[in-house]
Parts: sequence; structure tokens; C-alpha cells
Amino acid sequence: MTVALAPHVTLTEVEGGMVLLDQRVGRFWQLNRSGAATVRLLLEGRSPEDVATHLSRQSPDAAERAVGDVRALLDALTRARLVVSAS
Repeated sequence: MTVALAPHVTLTEVEGGMVLLDQRVGRFWQLNRSGAATVRLLLEGRSPEDVATHLSRQSPDAAERAVGDVRALLDALTRARLVVSAS
């Protein structure tokens, strides 16, 4: 499954991460560096497993939970209607 930002969402890079603005309701979502990296990679069309592998290379101590963390973030963004399926 590939994802894209929902049409009503604006992404802004900030020091230390990124902010997603849901323009429908005026709600901001602030992501730290690892969350921002995850979103960037997902928006490039990478699978959650591929994103987890990539992030695990940078933080080997988090490798065991990487796939679960990526899926949890993707699920939360999907439930909040910030991202949509692009496939």
C-alpha cells in the first residue's frame, strides 16, 4: 500500500521534524525526526516493511519494534484522515 497526503493536509518541515496541518479542522500534528523520516519514506512510495528496514539501519537498537512502530504511525495518520491510499 502506498500513501499520499490527503488533499486537505499541508506538510511543513520544521527543525526537529515536521508538522501536518489538517486544514478542514485546523488541527496540527507535530512529528519528531523519526516520525518525519517515516512519513517522508512512506510518501516516496516505500512499504512499511521497507521503511522499517531503512530506519533500523540508522537505529539498530530499535530494529525489533521498527515495523510495529511504522505501522502504528501509518494507522494513526490514516485514522486521522491525514493520509490516503495512493494505490
